[in-house]
Amino acid sequence: MNYVTEEYLHGYLRLIQPKYDGVLGEIQEEAQEKQVPIVPHEVARFLSTILSIKRPKEVLEIGTAVAFSAGLISRYLQPGGHVTTIDRYEVMLKDARANIKRMGLEETINLIEDDAANVLPKLTGPYDVVFLDAAKGQYAQFLPHILRLLPVGGILIADDVLQNGDIAKSRYSVPRRQRTIHKRMRNFLWDISHLDCLESSIIPIGDGVVLCNKIKEYVPTEGEFSDE
Repeated sequence: MNYVTEEYLHGYLRLIQPKYDGVLGEIQEEAQEKQVPIVPHEVARFLSTILSIKRPKEVLEIGTAVAFSAGLISRYLQPGGHVTTIDRYEVMLKDARANIKRMGLEETINLIEDDAANVLPKLTGPYDVVFLDAAKGQYAQFLPHILRLLPVGGILIADDVLQNGDIAKSRYSVPRRQRTIHKRMRNFLWDISHLDCLESSIIPIGDGVVLCNKIKEYVPTEGEFSDE
């Protein structure tokens, strides 16, 4: 796991913030023991806080993993609310399906087993919250779809945006195989920071979290997004 905070600091944050109870807590512990990539505990508590304020009805999650975050989101839905979550990796989907059943959330969580690049253009929304935690090189590609699916007042939360701090370094200081992702993530962070339809903050917890509020309708403009 990559973190942008010092070990002593995120260790302290995990020490003082309560763990999750019930099956959700069991899934979190199991994932941590097996080193399965789920949101770090301090990011999970951040999610809990934002969702407890927003109280969404419909949430879109891009990147299911083992369904820990989908289960977490489900705790803060309005009555009758749903989480639509997308993932394509069978190694994760097998556990995700089992965990959704363990949590008794088959009627609440809609698991779409496909590549988000194929799914997003077909969705109509709207979604009160979008949680983005998928392939980091695709964040910029997904952003126009997310803007279309979010209503004014909708929230985008994106995880793992600082690449262990490497995002602040020159692309030539990162390994060559990581430079494309580095450039695309920089473009994503530039775009969410400068689009006038968003009010955005980049928060250095975990490996970096983005929080965006859509403050007005998004009108696509040619050349608006950073080039790849």
